[in-house]
Amino acid sequence: MNKHLDAVILAGGAATRMGGLDKPGLTIAGCTLLEHVAATVRAHAPDAGVTVVGPERDLPPAVYVREDPPGAGPVPALRAGLPNVRAPWCALLAADLPYLRPEHLAALAHAADPANGAVLVDASGREQWLTGLWRTDTLREALATYTRNSLFGLLGPLEPAHVPLSGAPDSFDVDTPEALTRARADLENRSSAVCRGDI
Repeated sequence: MNKHLDAVILAGGAATRMGGLDKPGLTIAGCTLLEHVAATVRAHAPDAGVTVVGPERDLPPAVYVREDPPGAGPVPALRAGLPNVRAPWCALLAADLPYLRPEHLAALAHAADPANGAVLVDASGREQWLTGLWRTDTLREALATYTRNSLFGLLGPLEPAHVPLSGAPDSFDVDTPEALTRARADLENRSSAVCRGDI
């Protein structure tokens, strides 16, 4: 099920566990982590608008904005990116998801009705708040009155549907050098195919 969606990809974190490296710009098989996420969105929904909250780059093609101040956290980043969303559904995604596949987005889209949205959950039942799909109007309304800086505090009360994470290791994102090494070994061929659009 392909919903009419746009995506906001958060790509402005400090990456302290990666030693302050430019995490969205790290590559797997010639494809940056950020390119992979954007390409996966477009593979699932070719007409999706993509907004990246983070430093502007040549690739992937997207609208680039910054939170104020830069690095302020995920809620200010969402505030900066959400005004560019025009579709009725908004995919809120991290930029460090090398295992993200179109089928994950399809599963979120299938589960999102009749709820306010849907999020992936890991094997322990923990919500992956930066891998979710939300009703745009509901997200705007929640953000308009929210004064804290916790995604759990913002999104948890919306009671999203839970979608079990499948086809990926327990650590879905890349937060450490060890996770990057493992992802490179796992995805050496597949990731480059996603960026070329061969999926």
